[in-house]
Amino acid sequence: MLSKDIGIDLGTANVLIHVKGRGVVLDEPSVVAIESDTKRVLAVGEEAFRMVGRTPGNIIAIRPLRDGVIADFEITETMLKHFINKVGGKKWFSHPRILICAPTNITSVEQKAIREAAERSGAREVFLEEEPKAAAIGAGMDIFQPSGNMVVDIGGGTTDVAVLSMGDIVTSSSVKVAGDMFDSTIMKYVKTKYKLLIGERTSEDIKIRIGTVYPSGRRESMDIRGRDMVSGLPVTISINSEEIYEALWDPVSSIVASAKSVLERTPPELSADIIDRGVILTGGGALLHGIDQLLADELKVPVLIAEDPMHCVVKGTGIMLDNLDKVVKRKF
Repeated sequence: MLSKDIGIDLGTANVLIHVKGRGVVLDEPSVVAIESDTKRVLAVGEEAFRMVGRTPGNIIAIRPLRDGVIADFEITETMLKHFINKVGGKKWFSHPRILICAPTNITSVEQKAIREAAERSGAREVFLEEEPKAAAIGAGMDIFQPSGNMVVDIGGGTTDVAVLSMGDIVTSSSVKVAGDMFDSTIMKYVKTKYKLLIGERTSEDIKIRIGTVYPSGRRESMDIRGRDMVSGLPVTISINSEEIYEALWDPVSSIVASAKSVLERTPPELSADIIDRGVILTGGGALLHGIDQLLADELKVPVLIAEDPMHCVVKGTGIMLDNLDKVVKRKF
């Protein structure tokens, strides 16, 4: 085969790549470690992620994507080139066609930045598709029928909510509240309440192990270590699920409000379908304890977590690559 089509879920937290005929071949953190003086790239992906919060002053670990869009163009380009080569890009005789997923509300300037980064990484043609559409397809929803399907895709930088019918988005909303915001909110909470400084890795660990957003969800606690703001010394404290529920309430209520606003703008016939079919949760944020129960209570419709929610978007790109002519309209 002279060239392969590849699908990329260019996420704020992780980059996932699907190669046509091979499936999902890469799932690595969107992190690049560089030397601050020379700007030399030292590590990309998993290796760079291990350095976050643990590097000497002359090495910085950068996350080039923020809120679902490119914050640092050159570093994003470097990262994409590295990942494409890692999955066999150099072996391809001609440049691949690349399908990239992006949040629903990105501007034309942000679209252009994504396109150029992909082209410079060696793409022959670049297609851009909306994340919730790819997530819905990857979750196994048949969005090409004249019936309503609702998906809530909670990623690292953005949460995309969309109602789909006849293969396209009917109503949608995108808010810059997702996994990263949950982590930073936990960090702020611990800093304010306990005068303790913790890093991104610790706050993410808290979220996964004891976090909940449902009032009567978990009843767990864990010990965390950080630096005391008063003495400057390392200390250990205990934190529990009720505190994390309190900390996460604000960002999670923004996601609930966004989902409600999408439902309010949905045509009544499609709303009736959603009551029957339910809402599908995708993205890493779908794994946050109690988010499905909370949304079900607030929206008054069944809410289901997709099978393998982390890979729904990239699986969706794989299905779209097999049907590029039918599916993708926004070619650049």
